[in-house]
Amino acid sequence: MANYFSDHPELEFHLHHPLMKRIVELKERNYADKDTYDDAPVDYDDAIENYKRFLDITGDVAANIIEPNSEDVDLEGPHLENGRMIYASKTFENLDATRKAGLWGVSMPRRYGGLNMPITPYSMASEIVSTADAGFQNIWSLQDCIETLYEFGSEEQRQKYIPRVCAGETMSMDLTEPDAGSDLQRVMLKATYDEKEDCWRLNGVKRFITNGDSDIHLVLARSEEGTRDGRGLSMFIYDKRNGGVNVRHIEHKLGIHGSPTCELTYKNAKAELCGSTRMGLIKYVMALMNGARLGIAAQSTGLSQAAYNEALAYAKERRQFDTAIIDFPAVYDMLSRMKAKLDAGRSILYQTARYVDIYKALDDIARERKLTPEERQEQKKYARLADAFTPLAKGMNSEYANQNAYDAIQIHGGSGFIMEYKCQRLYRDARIFSIYEGTTQLQVVAAIRYITNGTYLALMKEMLEGSLTSHPSPLTSKIEKMVDLYEQALNTVKEAQHQETQDFLARRLYDMTAEIMMSLLIVEDASRAPELFAKSANVYVRMAEENVIAKSAYIANFQAADLADFRARECSCEA
Repeated sequence: MANYFSDHPELEFHLHHPLMKRIVELKERNYADKDTYDDAPVDYDDAIENYKRFLDITGDVAANIIEPNSEDVDLEGPHLENGRMIYASKTFENLDATRKAGLWGVSMPRRYGGLNMPITPYSMASEIVSTADAGFQNIWSLQDCIETLYEFGSEEQRQKYIPRVCAGETMSMDLTEPDAGSDLQRVMLKATYDEKEDCWRLNGVKRFITNGDSDIHLVLARSEEGTRDGRGLSMFIYDKRNGGVNVRHIEHKLGIHGSPTCELTYKNAKAELCGSTRMGLIKYVMALMNGARLGIAAQSTGLSQAAYNEALAYAKERRQFDTAIIDFPAVYDMLSRMKAKLDAGRSILYQTARYVDIYKALDDIARERKLTPEERQEQKKYARLADAFTPLAKGMNSEYANQNAYDAIQIHGGSGFIMEYKCQRLYRDARIFSIYEGTTQLQVVAAIRYITNGTYLALMKEMLEGSLTSHPSPLTSKIEKMVDLYEQALNTVKEAQHQETQDFLARRLYDMTAEIMMSLLIVEDASRAPELFAKSANVYVRMAEENVIAKSAYIANFQAADLADFRARECSCEA
C-alpha cells in the first residue's frame, strides 16, 4: 500500500536535523509528562519515534483514503442548504478517518487532549495531507487556529475549546470582508458588549472565509465605536452552537473545490473576547497569519510533490518515437527542475518550522516561569529568524507549486488538458496559493526590511563561513559568487536613495534572497544526505545562479528614469 510519509524519505530526513534535539527538549519540558501520560515520550529517541508513527498514520490515511476521494470531492464540492454549508460527501469520510486516526489537536498540550507535537512534524503532516488533496488540507490544517486561542485566550477558554478541537471539531478564521481584503484595518464587522447577557454581540458580513461554517470561529471585529483603523479591532471567539451566523453564499472557485469559501452574515451573534480589546489586528491576527502562511508553504510543498509524482509517472510510461519521453532532454530538464524546487522548498519550509518551534516553545515556557537571560536571548533570536524566513517559505513555495503544476501539464502534453487527468486539478488548486494568506507581493513587503537592513546577507555569510566550510562543495563557490552579486545589487538599490526604485526592484531582490538562501540550505542538506539531495542541490544551485546573474544585471543597469516607461497607461491606444 502507498504511504505518503514512508514513500518520501526526504521527510524523515528533516526530523533528524540538529535543531530537533533542542526543539524536543523545550516542547517536552525535559519529558515531564512521561509519568502522567502513557503516550508521552521518555527521551529524545522515543519522541522522534512518536513523530514517525504519527506521520506514518497520516501518510497511510492520506494515500489510501483522502487521495482516492479527491476526484469525487473536486466534482461534487460543498453546497448550501438553509443557511448551512454541507461538505461534499467524501469530505465527511475524510473527516471521519482523520478523527478516528487521532490526527487532531496535533500541537496542543496533552492536558487538553492534544498530541503535544512541535510545528515541524505538524507541518510535515500538513504537507502529506496536501499531497493527497490540497482542498481537504485547508479544512484539516485550520485546527492550527487553536494555537492563537491557546496563546492569547484565558484558561477557562482553553479548557472549553481546545479539547473540542483535539476531538476533531473544525475551525475558521473570519477576517476579510467585502470592503476589507488584504487591508484588514478596514474591517467594520461590529462588536458590541451586551451588559444584560454579559457577552459580546457581532453584527455584519464576512467574505472569502475558508471553512466558513466551522464549529469554532476566530473573528476579527471592531469593538471600539468611532474608530476606523487597526487600533479599534479585537479578536472574538464564536461558537456555532450558539447560532447567529448564517452562510449567505458559497463561492464557485477555480480550484480547491473541497474547501468551502463562504460569505457569512452575523446577526447579533453571541461571542467571547479573546485576549484584550484593541489587540485583534496589531497582535493576534499577526500571530494567526504567520501560522497560516507556514501552513500554505506546507500545502504548496505537498502539491508540488503530487505534481512531480504525476509528471514523473507519466514521463516513464509515455512513449514517443519508440522512446520513453523521460529520456528526452527537454523533459528530464523539466523533471529535474521540478524535483530541485521541491527539495529546496522543503529545506526552507522545515528550517522555518524549526525556528518557529524554538521561539514558540520558549514563549510557552515564559507563561509558566521567568525565562533565564540565555533563554530570552534564544527566544529573541529565533523569533526574528522565523519572522524573516516565513515570507520566503510562503512566497517561494507557493510560486513553485504553481510552476510545478504547470510543468506537470506540459509533460502530459495534450492529455494534461483533459479533465480525466489529475494534473489539471493540481494546476487549478495551486493557483490560489500565491494569493491567499498574503499574496507573493505582500510576502515581498514582509521580507524587504530584512533585505535592506542586511539580515539575510549576514545569514548567508554566516552559513558560508560556518556549516558549509566543514563540507566543501564545488557548489559553494558558485553560491559565494551569487552572494557577491547580491550584495552589489543591494548596495546599488540602497545608494539610489529612491523609495519608488526600491519598491519597484523589491521583487527581484526578494527572489535573489530566497534563491540564495535555498541554495545554501539544499547544499547543506546534500552534505548530510547526498543520496537524497546531491542531484537536486546541483540542479537548484545552477538554476539559482542563472536567475541571480540575470537579476543582478537588471538592477545594475536600472535607472530611476526608467520607471516612467513602466507607469505608462496604454497612452498610445487612447485615440
